[in-house]
Amino acid sequence: MNATLTPRIDVMRSQLSRARGLGSAKTGVNHWWMERMSAVALVPLSGWFVLQVMRLAGSNHDDVVEWGGKPANSSMLLALMVLTFYHMQLGLQVIIDDYVHGKPHLPASLLMKGVTFLIGLFAVIAVLKLALAPSRKAGA
Repeated sequence: MNATLTPRIDVMRSQLSRARGLGSAKTGVNHWWMERMSAVALVPLSGWFVLQVMRLAGSNHDDVVEWGGKPANSSMLLALMVLTFYHMQLGLQVIIDDYVHGKPHLPASLLMKGVTFLIGLFAVIAVLKLALAPSRKAGA
């Protein structure tokens, strides 16, 4: 008697889905987890960055370049940049998947990924330039 009250999975699917045999693309769970894991990783990195910006407030350019040239600081900045733009891309992909349908979906998705990658690349290059800049205090 209890078995008749339990809904079957095929009942939950639409008639068109049953006719085509289409099911889940099996990528949603991984995408969801990557969003959550990148968000969790961004919490301490963002807190570290805010503290460093407050500490460096009022510093001159040479002090900031010296700070950015330290391996620990440049590594943390690189991690922050990469994770920030990766997390942004994941979030924007969800928006495009939810609100852009039909033919514009692929071009919108590719454009978003390209722009996100390009801006992220600029950020990484800026951090590397800061990390690899010669220290002016060494010659003084």
